[in-house]
Amino acid sequence: MNTMGTVRLLPWTGPDGKPCFLLGDGTGYVSRIADRMEEEQLGSAADLIDEASQLLGERSWTPGELHLLAVELTAALVRVHRVAESRGARLTEAEREAPDADEAPDADGDGPRLPAEAFG
Repeated sequence: MNTMGTVRLLPWTGPDGKPCFLLGDGTGYVSRIADRMEEEQLGSAADLIDEASQLLGERSWTPGELHLLAVELTAALVRVHRVAESRGARLTEAEREAPDADEAPDADGDGPRLPAEAFG
């Protein structure tokens, strides 16, 4: 990491709708506000998914209710996508390339290797 820190996409836009960014080490006041806002946005999206499931499960909705649901789901998806972009951009290169511990070996056989003594 450079001495200035990393650039973070914030979970809100400016008055003109353009993205806002923060340069820092991720421990400051604005970073903490952004973290809380991201958690709220993700929680709101989860709540909206529950509401959508309930509304659609009842099968007694009006076209207006469906339209409102589509508008709210779209807005939530935009916010969740922004959170995913922000968090993904902050992953280090090593984190992006590291395989999961329970991931199967590659097709070419590259995986954990045991010494010959392990096989008796």
